Amino acid sequence: MNINKLSSFEICILAGGTSSRMGTDKARLRVGRRTLLGIIRGEAGKLGVKVRVIRRDLVERCGPLGGIFTGLKTTRCNAVLFLACDMPLISVDLLLKVLSQLSPGTGAVFVQSKSAGFPFVLRKELLAVVEEQIAAKAFSIHQLCRALQAKTYQPDESEMAQLSNINTPQEWGGLRKKLSTGPAKP
Repeated sequence: MNINKLSSFEICILAGGTSSRMGTDKARLRVGRRTLLGIIRGEAGKLGVKVRVIRRDLVERCGPLGGIFTGLKTTRCNAVLFLACDMPLISVDLLLKVLSQLSPGTGAVFVQSKSAGFPFVLRKELLAVVEEQIAAKAFSIHQLCRALQAKTYQPDESEMAQLSNINTPQEWGGLRKKLSTGPAKP
């Protein structure tokens, strides 16, 4: 897919959560010499577009919707590809497949695994719907996907492992073991 055919877009990595289940900032966890955030930023950078990290939400205490609102409100682009800082196995190939689903008549595309989730791409024009979801205290990504009547991308079996996110010390231990990097430093 030629991403230049898309209207202008950028990538926002959401890294403003409280990491309450992990007990420490997930974005700063290290896999070898790189942080989880660094790994994701590096993979996203392969697309050759601007990559921003959203650490402070303009609207606090509404989960990822605060970061989504912040990304859409502050972008100068027509669309934003949103990534989570705790999904270090995401590949540029999967990101390209999600982006390829965004056609002129489509406002949003979400990856569909168990439910709608990261990564996803939203056009800036959908900011009002995000604001409505926040006002209604409907903070889940799945609820946002439904409200947007978004298109979904169903990853194939080989892509499903890329959607693993790291929320707990147990999941962190599993990733370290999987990548055989030795001890990690939170």
